[in-house]
Amino acid sequence: MMEKLRVDGRRHDELRKVRLTRDYTKYAEGSVLVEFGDTKLICTASVEDRVPSFKKGSGEGWVTAEYDMLPRATQVRNIRDRNILKINARSNEIQRLIGRALRSVVDFKALGERTITIDCDVIQADGGTRSAAITGGFIALMDACSYLVNNKIIEEIPIKDFVAAISVGFVEDMELLDLCYAEDSNATVDMNVVMTSTGQLIEVQATGEGSPFDREVFDNLLNLAQKGIEELVEIQKNVLLAKE
Repeated sequence: MMEKLRVDGRRHDELRKVRLTRDYTKYAEGSVLVEFGDTKLICTASVEDRVPSFKKGSGEGWVTAEYDMLPRATQVRNIRDRNILKINARSNEIQRLIGRALRSVVDFKALGERTITIDCDVIQADGGTRSAAITGGFIALMDACSYLVNNKIIEEIPIKDFVAAISVGFVEDMELLDLCYAEDSNATVDMNVVMTSTGQLIEVQATGEGSPFDREVFDNLLNLAQKGIEELVEIQKNVLLAKE
């Protein structure tokens, strides 16, 4: 029996077309245009010779992230956060996730007392923006660390492993990899998975949208996510090697 294709013609276990374009902006120590199908965002990494107060005198650095979405990244214009005088709760949750994911693979002693901030700005949203931000933000982080090594500021790249993220979901009785917005908005189970190249989990966000779901669905989706993340890590490696 032929597999039913998805709304955009993909198989159930197929990623959207992924492109990571390095050196996308002029001034940042690391910058990447990230494209997961029609989801597009810019990740920039900025190095500063300062650390948060709780890190001062520790000899260790810090990595943090900020996430935002341009007003017309979506079909209907969003109000900028500055116009409502507070950060959007969704943006705050996502940027905390990005920061946690990237920090999990950093050797802060090797980084030294400096901060790398990853800014993730969505210019077009079609689902999976947090996954794209983590996957592309890692490349921006790597490039910022390479800048520090190349300029003899630190001795070695302070990154212990690759990290990537992907969305999976249960939509119309199908387990799907890398959901676009049309699929995500109709999912009965929605899951975001962050994982290293060695298969270690950093974060799993799984929600039954309206009803509970069983362990078999969870396990199948987690396996599907691991397949997708392994493919994303290969893309990351190829993109980094292309400039060596």
